Amino acid sequence: MIKAKGHTFHIPVLGVAFSVDAPVKVAKYGISSVVSLVDDSLMEKLRGHYLKKIGEEYIPIEEKTGDARAKRTTAYLNTLNKIVESDFESLKNSPFEEGSEITKYFDMLPETSELKKLFVEMKEEKNESVKISLQKKLRDEIYKGSVDVNIMTKLDKANYDSDGNQLSNEFNDAHAALRGFAESDLNASIIFSAGMNPKLYSYAETFNDFYPDAEGKFKKRIVIKVSDYRSALIQGKFLAKKGLWVSEFRIESGLNCGGHAFATDGLLLGPILQEFKDKREELLNEIKGIYLPALKKKNILIDEEKLSYDVTVQGGVGKWSEHEFLIRNYGVKSVGWGSPFLLVPEVMNVDDYTLQKLADAKEDDLYLSGISPLGVPFNSLRNNSKDLEKMERVAAGKPGSGCPKKFLISNKDYSDKPLCTASVTFINKKLSDLKNSGLTDEEYQKEFDKTVDKVCLCEGLTVSGLIVNNIDTHKQSRAVSVCPGPNLAYFSKIVTLQEMVDHIYGRTDIVTNPARPNMFVKELELYVDYLKKKIEEIDYKFSDKEEEFFNTFTTNLLDGIAYYGKMIDEIIEESDSVRDAIREGVASLEQKLLSIFSVDVAID
Repeated sequence: MIKAKGHTFHIPVLGVAFSVDAPVKVAKYGISSVVSLVDDSLMEKLRGHYLKKIGEEYIPIEEKTGDARAKRTTAYLNTLNKIVESDFESLKNSPFEEGSEITKYFDMLPETSELKKLFVEMKEEKNESVKISLQKKLRDEIYKGSVDVNIMTKLDKANYDSDGNQLSNEFNDAHAALRGFAESDLNASIIFSAGMNPKLYSYAETFNDFYPDAEGKFKKRIVIKVSDYRSALIQGKFLAKKGLWVSEFRIESGLNCGGHAFATDGLLLGPILQEFKDKREELLNEIKGIYLPALKKKNILIDEEKLSYDVTVQGGVGKWSEHEFLIRNYGVKSVGWGSPFLLVPEVMNVDDYTLQKLADAKEDDLYLSGISPLGVPFNSLRNNSKDLEKMERVAAGKPGSGCPKKFLISNKDYSDKPLCTASVTFINKKLSDLKNSGLTDEEYQKEFDKTVDKVCLCEGLTVSGLIVNNIDTHKQSRAVSVCPGPNLAYFSKIVTLQEMVDHIYGRTDIVTNPARPNMFVKELELYVDYLKKKIEEIDYKFSDKEEEFFNTFTTNLLDGIAYYGKMIDEIIEESDSVRDAIREGVASLEQKLLSIFSVDVAID
């Protein structure tokens, strides 16, 4: 088990605006969080908000400014960094007394933390001079949380100049965001998610901060969010050829997570973590064997003994016992806690209506939707204000949204330049086609519903950050989209940061639904239901390709079930009764899986 100096959890990126300024709220307490770099206009507005708040001059970076997206990103991240540094210094110099900032820092640490143990020793010390000496040591050894950033690699649309000429790749959305991060003051990580973008990864090669210094340390670190070991190996090797080191592989459950859901081919989180554990050295050596020669070609020397990588995990974790098991059994360095933090208004930008809807949400209220313009399944909350707005527009015969931001444009069915499938332009063209396609009434209604279901996530996922911070939303809809994972159904209490951290470390329990299943059981349930739905959509009429896919998917699920059957006894963090419940849950889902194929469908 990894001995941590400080916290053993991190806050992943949540939507776009929900966690966009989370570091200002948590970094001073040693808690790392992730900022989305999708929307530079949102970051620019928040930069103005925070500079005014701390009494500094705000000079806007206008959209028409050359390279505005990158410049805005850099300026925003530098502002966050400046505020975090200032707040952290104030915290370090606050008195060791009840309710002070530095006391809050240590109170929130887990009992296993070396710093927490030293803090307890200091409080119990009777000799005043020794006590003062220990306080100095504590001030010297605390550290702030990392201000990390996230880029969805596929959100990399091309941009055009005022004459309509396409700009070079470096001005693509993701490229510009990467440049904005690379040129910032941050000593932090960039998390690449949603798959590999070779051009973007190659572009990272042009920035010095991604290379090690004389001591083998990286100012800017690369983190790859992956769904399985194979993806980690492929992406790690690709980057290594460029002389770029992956400092962390962040494993996320394919379905038991928030936001866009990228399902695996039935590979479950437990077996995936086990493969990373079993092949830890193999992965290190294989990537190192490619990385070192590539670095040598760039005339950069590094002590290869200092090269290492971390494994972290996130998706569906909801109890201290699960958190501890992941760290102890699989050796992960940190565990991501995402969706439950949506109920912590002290940290997240969630408007009052959405906050209450999230608190009231039950299992059926959280579902895998088709609302994303990207065509990727998207975790959503029923009757969020953006959905209500969408339904009102459909009822009024005016489906679709304007498309002012264009971050999610991808469809070229009707134009050489891509359109967003949630836009008025695309939906009107699509519905016109449907009317002339000769479909039956039932077929037409099905396609109609699918078409008008899309929503503008560019605005829906950003506006809450403006609402909560009382920033003008002129010309922008105030309807909010939200993307919690299924795990939120078992949390309904709106809590403080201290209460959430106390729950994470087992000092209190804020789970409000005692029927909450173990995270591995829940993920298995989601995958079995996902498979069932996929098969029902094609009415069991398999093509050869589909039969091969479903067989692979089912085999992987059955292998995962067999793995859990052997692993359950190793969950020593749980009681016998809880382990029995996990065992019963897995067995029940195995029967449900097998019953899907009772319609004379062969499983190889």
